[in-house]
Amino acid sequence: MRLALSVALPAALLLSACGSEPETAPAEAPAPAAPETPAANETPVAEAPSVAAPAVAARPAVFAQCASCHSVEPGKNGLGPSLAGVVGLKAGHDPKFAYSTQMRQSGLTWDEATLDRYLKDPRGTVPGTKMAYAGLKDDAKRAELIAWLKTI
Repeated sequence: MRLALSVALPAALLLSACGSEPETAPAEAPAPAAPETPAANETPVAEAPSVAAPAVAARPAVFAQCASCHSVEPGKNGLGPSLAGVVGLKAGHDPKFAYSTQMRQSGLTWDEATLDRYLKDPRGTVPGTKMAYAGLKDDAKRAELIAWLKTI
């Protein structure tokens, strides 16, 4: 009986393969990995500080007032200059925008303190500015706006 099986089995396998593609077993999906638990002295990856560029925060609602004149798209000026990347720049920096002489000669750099002062009272900070906005008096909204400007 052994001899019959030893001959019949290979013959059956050979015949079943004739004229057809070889059968392949379906690939099994890998089992989901168990979450790694960080050691006591390690910071979990999700909480590690990012070295990439900071994510752009959600646009604050108060920016709707600014958006009627200012764009946040680089190089796209409106009634006011683009505010893209404004934090750290000198006042009157864009040669394509027609700033007032007073703004160009103000010597201001748009850091947090200067933005805070200017956004609170534009005409008091730069007398003769073309900006017709009376100012954002709410300290918390101004701080939120400045924090957001730093991300764009």
